[in-house]
Amino acid sequence: MEIPEHYRYSVIPHAIVDGAADAIKFYAEAFGASELFRLDGEDGRIVHAEISVQGSTLMLGDADASFVPPGVGGTSVILHVYVPDVDALTDRAASAGAELLAAPADMPYGARQSMLRDPFGHVWIFLTPIAA
Repeated sequence: MEIPEHYRYSVIPHAIVDGAADAIKFYAEAFGASELFRLDGEDGRIVHAEISVQGSTLMLGDADASFVPPGVGGTSVILHVYVPDVDALTDRAASAGAELLAAPADMPYGARQSMLRDPFGHVWIFLTPIAA
């Protein structure tokens, strides 16, 4: 088997959530995500799914005994995605219910960046390259 191109040169984040189906709907509304693949369990929960967020692949599934979602202490992983228009995506995500942690701002390392927390506890940083 050949490694699929969208996996070839990346570390693929795999988010564990309570309510993966709702998360997929939220990511579609907030970030323009599209669902690539879904494997439903017999109990109706999502065993494994993959979505595309601005061309980047995110794996996700419902929490179970082996894997738990972010807790009260926060998350140990932040998801970074480069997008064509960070301001528009931030507005869209906030309107869909994401918590704005940092409004879009120009950073000294050549990106305009915002930071949001989705309703499932995951922190996302969206960036648009700008002249440094």
